[in-house]
Amino acid sequence: MTQAHPPLIFTVRRNPPELIVPAKPTPRELKPLSDIDDQEGLRFHIPVVHIYQQNPKMGNKNPVSVIREALAKVLVFYYPFAGRLKEGPGRKLMVDCSGQGVLFIEAEADVTLKQFGTELRPPFPCKDELFYNVPGSDGILDSPLLLIQVTPLN
Repeated sequence: MTQAHPPLIFTVRRNPPELIVPAKPTPRELKPLSDIDDQEGLRFHIPVVHIYQQNPKMGNKNPVSVIREALAKVLVFYYPFAGRLKEGPGRKLMVDCSGQGVLFIEAEADVTLKQFGTELRPPFPCKDELFYNVPGSDGILDSPLLLIQVTPLN
């Protein structure tokens, strides 16, 4: 018989969402998606959770600041991610490489990674409590293509 674990109770404090734009100017162009990427059944967001252990080599650097700065730099090279999806003739999807940016949220939680247990596997426990769904970002058209939340856990 497996033992029932008490529910995990914690609080998450989030800063308001901000747009991170490319660190340098990027080309303004329309990029049509391939027919594979443009399938009607693929028009939704996919949540992904990445968990990284703290790297002692980072010293006292704030991981949120490091990721925010790195994101702005990488968007120079992967600039379509800073754009918005638009529909063209025949509902063909295209990326408007507008440089508007990706959504970024800094959050703090009063929970440790150990409290989630030894094996974290999908479905991620407490996903709805831990991660923020920014109002108005559910659609795929005219919305940021990425929403990144950084929540350092001990």
